[in-house]
Amino acid sequence: MSEMIKKRTEIAQEHKWKLEDMYPQEEIWEEEFNKLKDLSGQIETYRGRLGQSAQELLSGLRISEEAERLSEKLYAYARMRRDENNADTHYQTLVDRIETLGIQVASATAFITPELTGIPKEKVQSFMENQADLKVYQHFFAQLWRQQDHILSPEEERLLAMSQDLSSASGNIFGMLNNADIKFPVIKDENGQEIELTKGRFGRFMESQDRRVRQEAFSGLYSSYGKLKNTLAATLSSSVKKDIFYARARKYPSALIASLDQDNISPEVYDSLIKTVHEKMDYMYRYMKLRQKMLQVDELHMYDIYVPLVKDYQKEIPYEEACSMVFDGLKILGEEYLQRLRSGINGGWIDIYENEGKTSGAYSWGTYDSHPYVLLNYDNKLDDVFTLAHELGHSLHSLYSHQAQPYVYSQYPIFLAEVASTVNESLLIDHLLQQNLEREEKIYLLNHYLEQFRATVYRQTMFAEFEKIIHEKVEAGEALTADSLCSIYRGLNELYYGSGVVLDQEIELEWARIPHFYSAFYVYKYATGFAAATALKEQILYEGEPAVKRYIKFLQSGNSDYPLILLKQAGVDLSTSGPVASALDYFGKLLTELESLV
Repeated sequence: MSEMIKKRTEIAQEHKWKLEDMYPQEEIWEEEFNKLKDLSGQIETYRGRLGQSAQELLSGLRISEEAERLSEKLYAYARMRRDENNADTHYQTLVDRIETLGIQVASATAFITPELTGIPKEKVQSFMENQADLKVYQHFFAQLWRQQDHILSPEEERLLAMSQDLSSASGNIFGMLNNADIKFPVIKDENGQEIELTKGRFGRFMESQDRRVRQEAFSGLYSSYGKLKNTLAATLSSSVKKDIFYARARKYPSALIASLDQDNISPEVYDSLIKTVHEKMDYMYRYMKLRQKMLQVDELHMYDIYVPLVKDYQKEIPYEEACSMVFDGLKILGEEYLQRLRSGINGGWIDIYENEGKTSGAYSWGTYDSHPYVLLNYDNKLDDVFTLAHELGHSLHSLYSHQAQPYVYSQYPIFLAEVASTVNESLLIDHLLQQNLEREEKIYLLNHYLEQFRATVYRQTMFAEFEKIIHEKVEAGEALTADSLCSIYRGLNELYYGSGVVLDQEIELEWARIPHFYSAFYVYKYATGFAAATALKEQILYEGEPAVKRYIKFLQSGNSDYPLILLKQAGVDLSTSGPVASALDYFGKLLTELESLV
């Protein structure tokens, strides 16, 4: 009998998040939806008035913030409800409605930024000096003036805002294909039992000690994407063209520069990451050689790179045990941090298990007016324990930031988003490695740590290089087809994994299933964030309380300054190649330790 995935109604209530904390009844969502409509109309009344007085400026900024906060809350609730089961048409409709209204609100507020930049700088500074409540917006205005050349006229800004509905089409279509419509085959597990392949189960199958299971899962997954490759190439190509359109509309020389400028990041930081990883590729090749040796295979295939290297060490970790492991690993961050962690785990933040139609993967979300939420697809693997620690790192970062910062600076930039999550993972695994471990356990954990580096620094940098290449090709007037995307992706795998790995043909389709490619130039931040987190983790372990205090202050900083400045205050200078190079040298150190145990 096949082990089929559970329906949402079959998941126990205590294993689901409490979205009722945001909206106890859906009628309240409807009321706030209508309130947002009204606010949209009120915002229009401030057109042409923002420069008249300090009070008019303050009132205009506040009503705009109120609309933005409400829009975020309405959207987060609708989207998280849809993520519970993407086939639920009621919540598909709710998402569509708030997306449409959100675009209307964006259109209504489109005049604000160009109108603000039209007010003489000296006048705004005078307003801030004479109106105390405006002083909080000092960094906000500094950012605005820095990007002034890329802000368009009110009419042009309104037009761009109105186009947002169209611009999200490629990502939405991919999301529906990837989460609701794509079907995977049934394969046989290690015991010959038929099991439906899902994206959530794919990770478990790729860690199977039975090579046949790994190969079947690998082929089964990519054959399903292969049947849709032309459609998926069209959606990705459309997304790239969208990025280029908005960059050119705002007078940026490239989509990459337009994206980086939001964080005041130089393209040299992006290029330096790729260059530094290329310089440290020998570590990856050594790791692949060691993997082949430990697995005792004649050839190392792409479906062999995830399986744990200790054949007889398999450990099922129930969710409750995972929570205890996370608590123990993060004790060094202090009782206040742990208290907030407990309130999340016990307070209905987390949606734990996979169900039919549920969005794959994991994320942390929430709003300024709600506690954080975590979506998991927990499957009792060690990797899932680290995913729990990772997502709770995001959640605690949000909680600290929301509680310490005014709304205007409450959302930390994406460039910093992966730092706190990776600090949690790194502290947890370092804690586990300090325990009295048997040889097999130590090998298993070292292997897992090395996998974090491989997947987060090497792999995400490969993704980042792929994004750079495909955007540059379209900017040069070239077309992206399924064949060209596969060719580019295969070439990068050859570079990043080396001649010691057999590149099975299916791997050239991996681009077709990566959601982050629809949020361009995001994935490189995983790699830089991991490098920064490795440095911060080392400081916390070796400096103790002073480093913890700096780190907590960093968590509280939100978007109150540029990300490179906030990281430098915490003790990491990412404007140089040093943190990335040091992180990869640490990878080499762990690799040497593993080699000594074999």
